[in-house]
Amino acid sequence: MSRIVFYLFLKPISLLPYRGIYALSDLLCFVLYNILGYRKKVVVTNLKNSFPDKSPQEIEAIAHKFYHHFCDLILESVKMFSITKEEINEHCQIVNPEVFEHYAKEGRSLLLVAGHYNNWELAAVACDLQTPHTAVGIYSPLANPYFDKKLHTSRSKFGMELLPKKEVKAFFKANTHRLNNYMFGADQSPSNAANAYWTTFLHQDTAVAYGTEKYAVEYNYPVVFGRINKLRRGYYTMDFTVLEDQPAGTSFGEISEKHTRALEQQILAQPEYWLWTHKRWKRKRPAAAENPTPRV
Repeated sequence: MSRIVFYLFLKPISLLPYRGIYALSDLLCFVLYNILGYRKKVVVTNLKNSFPDKSPQEIEAIAHKFYHHFCDLILESVKMFSITKEEINEHCQIVNPEVFEHYAKEGRSLLLVAGHYNNWELAAVACDLQTPHTAVGIYSPLANPYFDKKLHTSRSKFGMELLPKKEVKAFFKANTHRLNNYMFGADQSPSNAANAYWTTFLHQDTAVAYGTEKYAVEYNYPVVFGRINKLRRGYYTMDFTVLEDQPAGTSFGEISEKHTRALEQQILAQPEYWLWTHKRWKRKRPAAAENPTPRV
């Protein structure tokens, strides 16, 4: 069944020109937002809690913009199954690759942290093509093995590597000789709240996955924030800001705070481009826990 769905629907859609992709996106948005109300309760609740000073009308306006972007994102993700290298470089450009080039000259790998904001998948592949480091995307494999394989093939066909979370520790240890760009999600929900760094994010008590800080400190790899910007429909840029050049000398929580604030600032400026459909705040701070050093 998975094979039928892929070759009967997804593959043909991926071959459409961008005007066809966005025509389908408009239709999908009407269905998800106006007819099905897909995860609308989750989206509106997240927005209300994140922007307590905004009126119901303002919240609804942001939600409507979000669904338009969300449907674009879905169809753009399908487009990735057939996208060419030239299309990637046209639709997402790295603004300041010299940040990576500087560390390449020093022979240093780095950690790139970004949010589920704008088209992060396209930006990740573009980063691999337009910078000297090999992009290593850390991800959770899909439950469906057929689609997981298709996803892996489409995202890695130009050189980017996808690394399952369970293999991260061994991969870091075995690849210190390579120039790698390890990609971490600034807004990734941790699997275990007890191992998280806790802070306030968008006015809410939030568990922050500690992996970025852990590996940055352990290997003293620079931490860079990737800001993904949407120029217009289907066109993006990504620019880099160095958050920490020498992580080994930082105090506990310092790096986690920096990348959390960087993403928060971007979301506050243009909230419609963040992934509001996921239940980011489903985990609660453990009782009596006041940010002890996470178990690693």
